[in-house]
Amino acid sequence: MPDERTAKIQTNETTIASTQEVVREVTQRITELAGLLRSQQDILRKRGMNLPSGALDTLRTIQMRLEAMNKQLVNMGIELRQLRALAQTTALINSSLDTNEVLNQVMDTVIQLTGAERGYILLKNKNSGEMEFIIGRGIDRETLNKGDFVVSRTVVSEVVNRGEAVLTDNASQDSRYQGQQSIIGLQMRSILCVPLKVRGEVIGVVYCDNRIIAGIFKEHELGLANAFGGQAAVAIENARLFESVRAQLAEITRTRDLMEHTFASIVSGVIAVALDGTVTTCTPPAQRILGPQAADWHNKQLAQLMPDMDEDFYLLLERVDTSGQEEEFETSPVIEGMGQRSWKLIVSPLRDAARGVTQGIVIVLDDLTESKQREEQLQKVRTYLPTAQLDDSISIDYISNISVEEREITVLSADVRGFTAFSERLDPQELMQIINKYLDVASEAIGLQNGMVDKFLGDAVTGLFNTQLNQQGDHAVRAVRAGMSLVFDLYALHEVLPEDQRLFYGVGIHTGPAVLGNIGGPSRKEFSALGEAMQISKLLQENALGGEIIISESTYHIVQDFFECEAMEPRKTKGYDLRVMYKVIKRKKGRGTSQLDPEFADLLKD
Repeated sequence: MPDERTAKIQTNETTIASTQEVVREVTQRITELAGLLRSQQDILRKRGMNLPSGALDTLRTIQMRLEAMNKQLVNMGIELRQLRALAQTTALINSSLDTNEVLNQVMDTVIQLTGAERGYILLKNKNSGEMEFIIGRGIDRETLNKGDFVVSRTVVSEVVNRGEAVLTDNASQDSRYQGQQSIIGLQMRSILCVPLKVRGEVIGVVYCDNRIIAGIFKEHELGLANAFGGQAAVAIENARLFESVRAQLAEITRTRDLMEHTFASIVSGVIAVALDGTVTTCTPPAQRILGPQAADWHNKQLAQLMPDMDEDFYLLLERVDTSGQEEEFETSPVIEGMGQRSWKLIVSPLRDAARGVTQGIVIVLDDLTESKQREEQLQKVRTYLPTAQLDDSISIDYISNISVEEREITVLSADVRGFTAFSERLDPQELMQIINKYLDVASEAIGLQNGMVDKFLGDAVTGLFNTQLNQQGDHAVRAVRAGMSLVFDLYALHEVLPEDQRLFYGVGIHTGPAVLGNIGGPSRKEFSALGEAMQISKLLQENALGGEIIISESTYHIVQDFFECEAMEPRKTKGYDLRVMYKVIKRKKGRGTSQLDPEFADLLKD
């Protein structure tokens, strides 16, 4: 349709141009004829004669009519060019769905058609209903900022409320706006304001003015602006609707991608099932859990996707559908190529909250096979070790088949000083609570350095470093660190204990060979160490006073670069050839805390 209109306008323009050419030629010939007649008149007057009465007046009348016709043709040509520009621009703005582009084209066209000094578009905010500045343009197509937006609010309000255009050729003298401060203060002259209407509703206005020249806008410009405004309003609304739909589509796509990424990243599988039993969603984790039978899940029935489920499962689905309540279910199906699995299922109704109806069910599927196997392994670990301080990479088979081995280890022996006398004044229950607090401190200190608690014996504890289960190249340093942590941690424990319950550990540490392996029968086994290293560490501990850490000469030679120690004569030897022992004083500055827990490192600062 726009192309047809443009073609007709161009045809009319051609016709007008041809007519103008004919008028110019006729005008020129009449002018020439008038000149000849005036010459003849002069000659005839000299001979006492004259031209016929009214000949020149007739020619002048014809000239005036031709001039008026030419002026009319010029105006018609201007109007046709404006209409052609209007049709072309209308086609252009209706072909674009970019709101900013449409708004810019509308504003430039309005200024071009009307000759306005400034032009603005205001659009109604769909939430607040208020008119908001959108775009402004100057006569030279200069973009005007919101700060330059100074208009007659009176005129804008009248157009919005009445839905009709307003034209005033001299606003300051217009009786309709006498006393309006915005018009008087801004010294408005020519104002043209037309509504942008879609299906009878005003969605905005186009406002044009000229603050210098009065009378620049006529009914002709008003008609053009009105006609163009109707087309522009539809184009603007279409562009805004398109951008709104595009934004909604982008949000839907983003939400869908987020859901897919979320489903793909969580371990649990999610299966959505419609009321007729058709599977509508089966996330990648669910497909991995279900195995080969989920390879092509689209539009399958749930019974095809999970063929190994028994009658109890389907009865549960019926209960969930009927009651609308979530239920849990555990089963151990045998999956082809995967063997027996342990599954936990949480079945929930899939509800449309807006309509309050159930659309199906959602199954959250967890494969507990590995975790149950791990739990079984931990049970076996507890058969072999009093604690479960094991690396995940150590298998049960490895623990079960550990052979007896002689190797160098470091042994930490600790005993609470004065505990025997202390225990005589307490009842057994209170005594157990207190001793557990002290043993917990020792256990934590040993574990902090990845040592292994070998055993508790009353108020005494033994820790092993560099066994087959916790191999360590720096085992001697770790053991001394553990001893220092134990001593310092006691101070923290003392802060919460009554003064009469504040006791101290004596700690002995020795590095030497020992035999390590499994000890016990089929029902109960312990991994432990035997040999002189165990006895010497206990002897060193018996030499330590409360709060002291005594290490053997062999341990000292390994850790002397890390800790300041003081040589001392043995207080007791029990037949062992121990000529010197060493009391640990403190950590040497700048050594040994690079791999420590930060809180522990702070404790060991000089």
